[in-house]
Amino acid sequence: MSQLQKRWMVVILAVSIVCLTFSLGVRQSVLSVDAPAQLPQQKLIALTFDDGPRRSTTTRLLDGLAERGVKATFFLIGRQIADNEDVVERMDREGHQIGIHTFDHVQLTDLNQTDFDAQVESTRTLLKDLLGHNDFLLRPPYGKWDEGVKKRAGCPIILWSIDPEDWDDKNTDRVVNMVVNQARDGGIILLHDIYPESVDAALQIVDKLHAQGYYFCTIDQLFAARGLSLDPGEVYWNAYP
Repeated sequence: MSQLQKRWMVVILAVSIVCLTFSLGVRQSVLSVDAPAQLPQQKLIALTFDDGPRRSTTTRLLDGLAERGVKATFFLIGRQIADNEDVVERMDREGHQIGIHTFDHVQLTDLNQTDFDAQVESTRTLLKDLLGHNDFLLRPPYGKWDEGVKKRAGCPIILWSIDPEDWDDKNTDRVVNMVVNQARDGGIILLHDIYPESVDAALQIVDKLHAQGYYFCTIDQLFAARGLSLDPGEVYWNAYP
């Protein structure tokens, strides 16, 4: 091999090394963008829904959340589970968390044990029989609780930190703007999946907060990521860092 040929071989080898290094660097960059960051390193927020299921609106919401890869937490009314069992099973199957919102949406404060059981334990039994597990959270209607509710709950009590009162005027734009403006790492958003306007708002909120770097997770995921325990009979509003 001549001296000139040796020089060309060195040049070709050097160019090949540079190209390979660049290619690996680009690939690493792409992987770091596409791969989901560890949950604790994200801005986390929990999207929760009360008063369902309602087949038309809840199903559309589940479709939209599935498209976006988002998990939420649903606090269900016991009397609305009948004829919607498949919707509840879908929630559970797709990784959403499920909670109890009483059987008839009644205020739990000052109830005796019998009345409390008729509202909470009956709903728990329905869900347990349907889904085969018993790890349901409790959200008292109207956010009302007292020492009796804490004593009888038998599970963590979950309230919220962001409430746009979407049930009031059903104004999608107002709800979206309020939630996005009040969003905070570790927050819990309250919406209602029984209103079409609220479903629209929820999906817009997801898109806008995704663009701001938020990661949506269930209540259990939110608190676990922050190293916070959820204890039966205790009341929780947020998981702020």
